[in-house]
Amino acid sequence: MNLLDVHHLQVQDTISGKILVKSSSFSVGDGNCLAIVGESGSGKSVTSKAIMRLNKPTLQTKGSVLFKGEELTGLSDNEMRKRRGKSICMIMQNGMSAFNPTSVIGTHLRETLSIHLGVTKSQADAKMIAALERVMIKDPADLLAKYPHQLSGGMLQRVMIALAIVLEPDLIIADEPTTALDTISQYEVVEEFKKLRDRLGTSMIFISHDLGVVQRIAENVIVMKEGTIVESGTTQKIFNDADHPYTKFLVETRLSLSNHFKKIMEGSSCY
Repeated sequence: MNLLDVHHLQVQDTISGKILVKSSSFSVGDGNCLAIVGESGSGKSVTSKAIMRLNKPTLQTKGSVLFKGEELTGLSDNEMRKRRGKSICMIMQNGMSAFNPTSVIGTHLRETLSIHLGVTKSQADAKMIAALERVMIKDPADLLAKYPHQLSGGMLQRVMIALAIVLEPDLIIADEPTTALDTISQYEVVEEFKKLRDRLGTSMIFISHDLGVVQRIAENVIVMKEGTIVESGTTQKIFNDADHPYTKFLVETRLSLSNHFKKIMEGSSCY
């Protein structure tokens, strides 16, 4: 049985009437990583939030979302909240939206770990400090006393990744988790995701416009354009033998940028 099965997912803006996601179906196997790629506005983030039931009330969702055989669309709001974090953890593209701006980071993390793991304040701090160190955050104890607005978007994303490390969820949905990070940090964070999968067997949905990152972490890829899945397959198939013109365009663009970068660096003394 797959960990997650999505059948004929549709998301419609009830104000404009526009269908943002059109009858999408896909699955995620145990311990596997599925990447969702496509340009901005293709429906990637809306799809991920529909799974978590975090879209705005004006966005109407239809279809089936089965997690470990349980239909998520039929759960009460309270029951769904119990599954967010411990069972399904989402790392959002905008880190600021994931934290209460009126509380320091430590308060948010302690409350989350208390609810899902039943740990004390000191136990929560110890677990988070260890996890924050693993995602290359310096002086993690000091960070716990800071407010969200005092941290960069990249730092907030690292905090969310560290929280996922502690919660050990069955499924991580990562929405552009490396967007706000520099190249070296991107590599380190992706490696941490890979280690998390290897150690816990955690499944992932990895949403990214960076095909280089996707190629390193995902076994399977779906390509979205204007709310529709235009192609899906193994990572090898998508990168080496794509069928759809849009997929070929994405891959060729990535190769062109990579080759251009290499040419520039060949003339640099640091290459």
